[in-house]
Parts: sequence; structure tokens; C-alpha cells
Amino acid sequence: MDQEQVGDREPLGDREQAVLALERRGFPGPGAKERAIREELGLAPVRYYQLLNALLDDERALAHDPVTVNRLRRVRETRRAER
Repeated sequence: MDQEQVGDREPLGDREQAVLALERRGFPGPGAKERAIREELGLAPVRYYQLLNALLDDERALAHDPVTVNRLRRVRETRRAER
């Protein structure tokens, strides 16, 4: 997709930006991330991960936060390769 097409798209919404922001954070132990997903975003963890996975394929997300999106894409590809 060329830059012109990306620029014509709507910017990321607040929820999408919040998902990426949560992914940038570190969490101290098991359950802490899921608790933050529920409390801060009001989402079930399953729905959160569905949204996150879709965001990883969205060029707008890559433009918004390339470091986080590229890191998560690498993690996803590693997991897929292990299956």
C-alpha cells in the first residue's frame, strides 16, 4: 500500500491507540495484564486480543507506533512458526 492510500484512511481511534499503549507497558505478573484490559479498556481479554491481532495488520497502527507493532508482529510470526 502506498503512502497516499495510508494518508487517506481515518486515523486510529481512541480504543486502538489505547490497545497499543497497553501493549507498550510491562506487567508484573500473571493476570495483571488481563486485569488492566478489563479495568482500563472495559474489554474481555479475548476481544482485546482479537482487536490487537487486527491492529497488527493495519498500516495505520504501524504508522502510529512502529516499534510496538513490529515487535508484536515478530512475536506473532515466531509463535506461528512454532506450531
